[in-house]
Amino acid sequence: MTTKIFNRLVLFFSLIAALGLGQLVYAANSIKGVRVWPAPDSTRVVFDLSKKPEYKYFSLTKPQRLVIDFKDSKNTVALAKLAKNDKRIKRIRTSKSKKGTTRLVLELAKDYRTSVFPLGPAGQYGDRLVVDLYDKEKKAVATHQPKSNQKRDIIVAIVAGHGGDDPGSIGPKGTYEKHITLAIAKRLQRVINKEKGLKAVMIRKGDYYVNHNRKTELARKYKADLLISIHADAFTSPKPSGASVLVQATRRANAELSRWISNRQKQSELLGGAGETIKKTKDNNLAIALADMKKEHTMASSYDFAEHVVGELKKVTKMHKPKPGRLSLAVLKSSDIPSVLVETGFISNPGEERRLKSAKHQEKLANAIANSVKNYFSANPPLDSYYASVGYRKHKVARGESLSVLAQRYKVSVNQLKSVNNLSSNVVKIGQTLKIPRA
Repeated sequence: MTTKIFNRLVLFFSLIAALGLGQLVYAANSIKGVRVWPAPDSTRVVFDLSKKPEYKYFSLTKPQRLVIDFKDSKNTVALAKLAKNDKRIKRIRTSKSKKGTTRLVLELAKDYRTSVFPLGPAGQYGDRLVVDLYDKEKKAVATHQPKSNQKRDIIVAIVAGHGGDDPGSIGPKGTYEKHITLAIAKRLQRVINKEKGLKAVMIRKGDYYVNHNRKTELARKYKADLLISIHADAFTSPKPSGASVLVQATRRANAELSRWISNRQKQSELLGGAGETIKKTKDNNLAIALADMKKEHTMASSYDFAEHVVGELKKVTKMHKPKPGRLSLAVLKSSDIPSVLVETGFISNPGEERRLKSAKHQEKLANAIANSVKNYFSANPPLDSYYASVGYRKHKVARGESLSVLAQRYKVSVNQLKSVNNLSSNVVKIGQTLKIPRA
């Protein structure tokens, strides 16, 4: 090696050292992006990395900070303004650390419950490190409290699928599933809230992510009678199209039941009237039997409602599946709240992507789902609800029954039965389903 080349190499490495670029040259990983997603009771921070992160983290107080050390990594992101719209993070900055490590500091407004975990590549995203900051003081969720002489509203919890850093599926024209689901969910809420005796509550009101466990937790705080999760399907081929309705798979429901039984001191309040019995009983077999009855009732109710949704959706859109399907999904796992997931169409199908973006089509879907809610609760109203005091119940005519017999049994007139069922005579057939007006 000549003296001139040697001197140039010395000068090059001296410049690297002077500029502090040694870490940039040798770092095996890099922080390529940082995304901050505020939500009503939490904030999610996502660090996008070029490779799977090696990291450690710890908290400091006075002032409150969360410190994350990324081993053998470089930061390429401007941090100064990332947290300007978040109330929990004052700012994100770098700090001195040992050689080869990038230290990022989240200066926090106060102490939060913290969760830090890596995520592997999925969809449009590569390796990530996720930080969730949860408020410790949980605000009480407002629920409808009727006056003592009033019947209560039936509460419907609506989950708009995905959100925040989770876009869901992406259509050929770049449409995000999370935006479609929120738009349809908001329309559904408006339609349901126009109906006396029904009240819809949104689990996600904006573009942020809600943990699956948190979804059912919020539904319970709202005292929901039903949970509807709105999604848009996708496939690797653009050909599939049509809507689907899903309920929980039996295996997932049984696993959730087992978890409840093993922790029934905490979970008994979720099991309705049988809760206290399950909590206090020392007979494990009795506890299992009572909880299993509750689970079976919830699953049967979920499927019954799902059939109503299928019946209404097929009036306004093509159905991918003619009957409700069963799938193991976290959002449907609740053993105490009837729950369904509605795939409103295939966002991966160009024609359906276009329809799903249409306000007119979104309104049709929302009205169809709302009609299924009204029809289902007209036939199966909670006893203390407004719907239980109005509307109709269903009765399948058995051998030996007549209009006069049914009128006497349900304390209504024969003329009322004929009117609501559009009957021109007093003749009814065995197996015929009649609407019975509520007294």
